[in-house]
Amino acid sequence: MTERAPIHLGSGEPMLLLHPFMMSQSVWKGVAPLIADTGRYEVFAPTMPGHNGGAKGPFFLHSGAMADDVERRLDALGWDTAHVVGNSLGGWVAFELERRGRARTLTGIAPAGGWRHFTPVKYEIVAKFLAGMPVWLFTFAFRERVLKLPITRRLAYLPVSATPDGLSDEDLADIIDDVIHCPAYYQLLVKALTLPGLLEIAEGGSPTHLVICEKDRVLPHPRFTREFTRRLPKDTQVTHLDGVGHIPMFEAPERIADLIVDFVDRYATPPPHTAIG
Repeated sequence: MTERAPIHLGSGEPMLLLHPFMMSQSVWKGVAPLIADTGRYEVFAPTMPGHNGGAKGPFFLHSGAMADDVERRLDALGWDTAHVVGNSLGGWVAFELERRGRARTLTGIAPAGGWRHFTPVKYEIVAKFLAGMPVWLFTFAFRERVLKLPITRRLAYLPVSATPDGLSDEDLADIIDDVIHCPAYYQLLVKALTLPGLLEIAEGGSPTHLVICEKDRVLPHPRFTREFTRRLPKDTQVTHLDGVGHIPMFEAPERIADLIVDFVDRYATPPPHTAIG
């Protein structure tokens, strides 16, 4: 697997965007430019280890190893802290970075990791991904040729968007490419069985925004958000985003960019004077 450069755009306060499980930096291709175009943020979206274009990580991956890799990248940029945004697995890693004192603000979009060591939701999410292994193996075997099958869009949208129309042909091609270049699929699932989820949630006290996606079939509300809503500080902003699936950056890039910027703007210095768009 060949490493590739992250998305790196704009100037201003540092903002880190972290992708979901099995995906890559490409999920932010529609959102990152919109945020950078405000002129207030330097946006950095890397691919994490074990994912398409990311570094080779330890065989048994876990959120801590991914946070270690992201910290090395932040150090290379000279960023002690950043506004951290993460979706799904990226949200889990974002909370870990917040615990380590690296987050100025934290935005978790359908974050993973909201479970303890022996709780049903942990085994439910692992079972979901294991149940999808035949589809992953089929995709891995036939690679880009699966894009010619009419059933591909009907299957691909379920863990990603609210409707099949939420994915363009380009999005679908990116998703398939990410899936067939993702050793983290089995590396992370095996390790997840032996570990708890987030031991500390927003322990560092950074301003936090929890985004719950209405049509999320992977980590549906309220089962997979209960740990967050119960343990996050009372001043946490909680947004219920209607009409979008688990990875809303594909189907609603403008909404996601607005949502991120509207929250982060409150804590940016110097205060912003113009709105996105």
